Amino acid sequence: MKNYYINIFSILTVLAGVLFVTINGSSESGNKNKSSSPHPELKKATFAGGCFWCMEPPFEKLPGVSKVISGYTGGKKENPSYKEVATGSTNHAEAIEIHYDSSIISYNNLLEVLWRNIDPTDGGGQFVDRGKQYRPAIFYHNKDQKKRAEKSRDKLEKSKRFKNKIAATIIKATTFYAAEEYHQDFYKKSTVRYKIYRMGSGRDQFLKKYWGESLEYKVTTASKKENAGNKQSLDTKFIKPPKNELKKRLTSLQYRVTQENGTEPHYINDYWNNKKQGIYVDIVSGEPLFSSQDKFKSGTGWPSFTKPLVSNNITTKKDNTLGMGRTEVKSRNADSHLGHLFKDGPKPTGLRYCINSASLRFIPKESLADEGYGRFASVFK
Repeated sequence: MKNYYINIFSILTVLAGVLFVTINGSSESGNKNKSSSPHPELKKATFAGGCFWCMEPPFEKLPGVSKVISGYTGGKKENPSYKEVATGSTNHAEAIEIHYDSSIISYNNLLEVLWRNIDPTDGGGQFVDRGKQYRPAIFYHNKDQKKRAEKSRDKLEKSKRFKNKIAATIIKATTFYAAEEYHQDFYKKSTVRYKIYRMGSGRDQFLKKYWGESLEYKVTTASKKENAGNKQSLDTKFIKPPKNELKKRLTSLQYRVTQENGTEPHYINDYWNNKKQGIYVDIVSGEPLFSSQDKFKSGTGWPSFTKPLVSNNITTKKDNTLGMGRTEVKSRNADSHLGHLFKDGPKPTGLRYCINSASLRFIPKESLADEGYGRFASVFK
């Protein structure tokens, strides 16, 4: 069914003048090696929730998650191909394998994010995709994960959020096979095709209906560690961790943006449309950078601000990459790449600080004191 949507919608978008980048190589070739974590201290969580294209984005943006791999698990055939799994004959499920640092994000947090991205009551597939290859499931890697998964499922059941009984299964993890390379980060490689498929799948409509304002889950278990870092950035000199440590602490996107001067996709990022009141701090150091009071709708798909919250925490320099004369914006203490500065903003400054969400962490105004930023509470009075 997924391929059907891709074919139909691809034709429509081509007619509309949208140019797609062709993915090189055979559609059925890819890396089928058993996945393994490059950092032995990282833990793994394996979830199935229908189309794995849709399951990668919500987890990749979480703090403490180093990578998310799309693949196949739960079946008996070794090294199955996408075509084989799609028939349902191998008994594999499309799934994702999450590599995460448990000192930053807990397994319980991952479970909360899972429930908010699937229909846990549909054991026959997920949304437009039907068949056991799209069944929802939690594949636990140890007894502790099993216990936490069962407790989380029972809690959801008792909440009566859904009319029907929870059908997502909790079973022991077996061999996980990485899917073909063109499936990995599909939402980044083929953004338009992904958006069209997702819109037609009915997933977002369902999630909004049943979760409403609770759809966006706030990770809280890492607050002690994060708060310690934030207070250090405010009261003492920040010492930037080595690259190998940053790679553990940051998601792949956060690392690419802040450390390699990358740019995240517009409109597909955390804060471009965030209308809540609060401040934005550096994802690496915690140094305060911008305020929602100075945020405006720029129509670019990235968070935009007219001025910094603390001017001394921002540095700028000329950027002539890509053949363009631009002004790069960086954080002073962490030296994180934040975005660029333009002179097409609204009055009174006439400036537009175009910033990547991946370089920021948002702190709501009601949490400022608890997070160590109480001195900025007066901004919102």
